[in-house]
Amino acid sequence: MPICRPSASSAVRAGRTLLMLGIALGCANAAIAQNSAPPPQAAPHTSARQQGDAAMERLKDAVARQKAETPTGPTALPDLPEAERRRAFEGLRKHAPSPAMDARARAALEAGKDAFAAQREAMGKRLREALGLEAPDMAAVANHAASKVANDWVPVLFVSSSMPVTTLRTYAVQLEKAGGVMAFRGMPGGLARVGPMAKLSAEVLRLDPGCEGPACAMRNVQLIVDPLVFRQHGVNAVPALAMIPGDPTQPYCERDDASPVAVHVIYGDAALSGLLDEYARLGGKEEVRDAQARLEGR
Repeated sequence: MPICRPSASSAVRAGRTLLMLGIALGCANAAIAQNSAPPPQAAPHTSARQQGDAAMERLKDAVARQKAETPTGPTALPDLPEAERRRAFEGLRKHAPSPAMDARARAALEAGKDAFAAQREAMGKRLREALGLEAPDMAAVANHAASKVANDWVPVLFVSSSMPVTTLRTYAVQLEKAGGVMAFRGMPGGLARVGPMAKLSAEVLRLDPGCEGPACAMRNVQLIVDPLVFRQHGVNAVPALAMIPGDPTQPYCERDDASPVAVHVIYGDAALSGLLDEYARLGGKEEVRDAQARLEGR
């Protein structure tokens, strides 16, 4: 049987068939590759939110477990047996007071009352002496003078209630060292009103300006209200200094115009040391010598 040679048309058809088969195989491979590709990843913000929610749930679970495991104490007092409760109340009833402790408490209370009354009386007496309403305690004055150098002339500083309290306090410090006296012509509010003068005296003489009450420590300075000494020395301006012989703290109602007066009167808003120096310059060296020595701490 003769072998036939393929015709040209048959060859063309065979080539077309092979081309179509290759295209089909390529499409099939692409489909398979597309089906086997990994799934797309989620967006970053969605993943962070999911992780945060999961962490919050884990925290809630941990807190719940902690609360469940925490032991709780009793919410009510234990129910004691009746015998123990009765014994406790009987012990309280049988507690006897201490007479010694009560006696000490009463003694301390009475001592405090007596000390307060004595301080109040001493302050009242000192205030009456300062206002010229009562003669000073001469024994106390003598003891005070004995502790210092004897002096026949007393520095008297003429002042007024219209002066600043700070200035009066400064003069009080200096007069305490020099053994001097602070003299007022009258009382603020008039002689019929003692309260304002008492308040001013306390403000001037207190060691501690913030202290209140009768127990405050005071400076050892005499304050007098004496219009007579102003008239005797013709003082019409303050501050002024005079060295007065004798006792200028004697109540003016017990003195007359013939009582001793100072030789000089020094005027000026100056420290006490400066006023004493000026008094000495005018010829009163002997009169101010002891006051200057005490003021300088010699």
